[in-house]
Amino acid sequence: MSSKDLSKQIITLVGGEDNVNSVFHCATRLRFKLKDSRKADKAALEKTPGVITVVENSGQFQVVIGNNVSQVFEQIMKETSLQDAEKSGKADESSESTSILGKAVDIISSIFSPILGALAGAGILKGLLALILSLEWINAASGTYLVLNAASDSVFYFLPVFLAVTAARKFKANQFVSIAVAGALVYPAVITAVSAPDPLSFLGIPVVLINYSSSVIPIILAVWVQSYIEKWFRSFIHESVRNILVPMFALLIVIPLTFLAFGPVGSLISDGLASGYTWLYNLSPLVAGAIAGAFWQVFVIFGVHWGFVPVMLSNIATLGYDTMLPILTAAVLSQAGAVFGVFLKSKNPQLKALSGSSTLAAVFGITEPTIYGVTLKLKKPFIYACISGAIGGAIIAIGGAKAISFSLPGLLALPTYFGDGFSWVVIGIVVAFVLAVILVYMFGFDDPAVPAEEAPGPVAASSPSQIDKETVVSPLTGTLMPLEALPDEAFASGAMGQGIVIEPDSGRLTSPVKGTVTTVFPTGHAIGITSESGAELLIHVGVNTVKLKGKHFDKRVQEGDQVEQGQLLLEFDVAAIREAGFVTATPVIVTNSANYLDVLKTTAAKVQNGDLLLTIIN
Repeated sequence: MSSKDLSKQIITLVGGEDNVNSVFHCATRLRFKLKDSRKADKAALEKTPGVITVVENSGQFQVVIGNNVSQVFEQIMKETSLQDAEKSGKADESSESTSILGKAVDIISSIFSPILGALAGAGILKGLLALILSLEWINAASGTYLVLNAASDSVFYFLPVFLAVTAARKFKANQFVSIAVAGALVYPAVITAVSAPDPLSFLGIPVVLINYSSSVIPIILAVWVQSYIEKWFRSFIHESVRNILVPMFALLIVIPLTFLAFGPVGSLISDGLASGYTWLYNLSPLVAGAIAGAFWQVFVIFGVHWGFVPVMLSNIATLGYDTMLPILTAAVLSQAGAVFGVFLKSKNPQLKALSGSSTLAAVFGITEPTIYGVTLKLKKPFIYACISGAIGGAIIAIGGAKAISFSLPGLLALPTYFGDGFSWVVIGIVVAFVLAVILVYMFGFDDPAVPAEEAPGPVAASSPSQIDKETVVSPLTGTLMPLEALPDEAFASGAMGQGIVIEPDSGRLTSPVKGTVTTVFPTGHAIGITSESGAELLIHVGVNTVKLKGKHFDKRVQEGDQVEQGQLLLEFDVAAIREAGFVTATPVIVTNSANYLDVLKTTAAKVQNGDLLLTIIN
């Protein structure tokens, strides 16, 4: 399908031009903000030749096209009266049709997602330490225990400080002022005053003191109000003293208000969430476990799972434990079992390879590649996984299992469930995994047909010299990661092609092959190159870095340039991009990998510019 025909088809299937609030594009996808997403025919779009997949995220309806997205976008601009939202400054504006729930989920995900790794790592360490202590392998009075306990508990104790950073980024407040507000909440003298017998007052107003360590909602409320206070003061304070007086007034107003109002109100909300969840859970643990186990991955698909993170953290801070996390582990392991069943049964080599790698990722709690790349696309395996997750979740809930600290549901989280009901957790996740495998294998699914050119048959004897291969060198210096680990389902699922991810140590990006620069995105965050032998490569610096609008990127080539392997293509400021809150992990994708027998990845853990990265087998 030509770019012109494809653009017409896309506009029709998103509900027509009248249903589009705005549209812009990044290196691989068209990003629509629709007036009514229900008018879009997502299923038909995903089957349209030229469309790789469709993703709905953060109020955007994203149509993944690939390298020729700019040509399709140009045709949309020609064929319609729509304007480029990136140029008009509307790309970051929320869609009018975005619901209150959608906005709330977006806020929660933006605040919590950057710190989930630290929370999960500390949670697992906390669980392991509790296990070691119960086995009497360590003395609680020893210095070793003191150090390890500090390592595992610091993230949770100073959670308001971590949340202050991410909330400040989301609400566009001064990060260091936000940290100071959080620091006041956990200030040693304040913590001591909580247990003191004498009441405390501020300017004659009684202060309701609460232990804010591990709290969640008070600091988020405080930073949200801080952002408006700073904006108001900046509107009239002269720029010569603005950088001093605005933070001073913000601290002077926000910290007392937090102790007098936001803190107690936030604490009441946290207590209410924890009490409400406990009440529902106690009505029928079996029903609660079955529902959570069945529908958790459905929540993940729609992105609303972020709304449960504050509830889990509030449970742990208020009750000292959470019963939801063990149940969700059954839901995660059921998806791992379903995709492993696909791996065992499928005759399609590409699906088999994707299923194998996705199984390992899902076992450790990363289910997005599994869902978007395999089970949801095949439909039946996803349903079997939901059934298995419901049964496993019900078993775990009946046993009364609890998580003593926060972690991402998966096998690595098992130490955090140690204690009463732990054996029920083991039984529940084994049932969820094995049952999903059995259901997928027994009842099957619509296995994609093997293309005729890939179907097994007589193979003529050949010598190694008859096998053509092309080497791709690393464009960056950094640490290697599997594609599935990237927090972007379009890349992680393999839909864009095979490849590998580099977490850069520096921002010097060089050409991985000798060839022609086919795409240089205006913002500089992505570059496409076609090698002399025809391999099409896409290098995409970070995730969602199109939102930086070219800031921190310095392009050194233009479209159509002939480049040598190792030639400088781009320079970018790694630290500044991370400081802006963006992931810098960079996928290097062979977008036409379906044209080749295989794309082999290096086994090295780290690479330098120019080191062997990929080998393309033709």
